[in-house]
Amino acid sequence: MALKYKRRKKVVRGTDERLRVLVYRSNKTIYGQLIDDVNNKTLMSLSGLSADIKDEVSKADSKVEASAVIGKRFAEKAKTLNASKVIFDRNGYLYHGRVKAFAEGAREGGLEF
Repeated sequence: MALKYKRRKKVVRGTDERLRVLVYRSNKTIYGQLIDDVNNKTLMSLSGLSADIKDEVSKADSKVEASAVIGKRFAEKAKTLNASKVIFDRNGYLYHGRVKAFAEGAREGGLEF
């Protein structure tokens, strides 16, 4: 593991009360995962390639708008798992553009960071 990743992992860690939302940004789309760090399990994941939201994402004009849609749908799915308070892990990406749009979409959907 890279030293930078290990340092960040010490700071951004989920607890019993707050699960961790991890964001991964590729050139095509953005991925979100809801992770339980206590049990080391990924509870759910969602991306623009997921079958249930692919139509909504394709209607978006830009990747930033698509990221906001993905974030909102991510929050809706996370709330079905009783995860309303979470810790946002931007995975080393700057809080700007698509990562910021994902986070704001998740807040609109009802997640609290």
